[in-house]
Amino acid sequence: MRIGDAERERALERLGRHVGDGRLDLAEFTARSERVAAARTAAELAVVESDLPRLPPPPDPDRDRRVRRAALAATWGPWAVTAVVVLTVWAAVALGGGGTYFWPIWVIGPWGALLALGALTGLPLAGPCGRARSRVHRVHAPS
Repeated sequence: MRIGDAERERALERLGRHVGDGRLDLAEFTARSERVAAARTAAELAVVESDLPRLPPPPDPDRDRRVRRAALAATWGPWAVTAVVVLTVWAAVALGGGGTYFWPIWVIGPWGALLALGALTGLPLAGPCGRARSRVHRVHAPS
């Protein structure tokens, strides 16, 4: 199967990573790069990299942002749902002629303050569902 410039560029990137990992020296990298540039088929590219281990995929730059966004939603989401529920209950009671004391502040205030403190300091004060995060150290029994 014939290849294009994109496949050659990816092969050159992989060779560069092998140089960075110490598997190829610069002379061998230069020779293999010339063979990659001259390659016309996928089989020719495979021969150039046949004796090298398969590399893991390069890091995804958007992954960290997606992880942070998911963690933010998992941390603040339950707080926001709770806030809407207690504010709705308070508003219904107040409109029905009940007391106007703003009691939801005692539900959403301290929890929101702890979440904000964790966000500002970077300390994981609580994980999803409010459980405190801790490191688990496993001790393996001798076999």
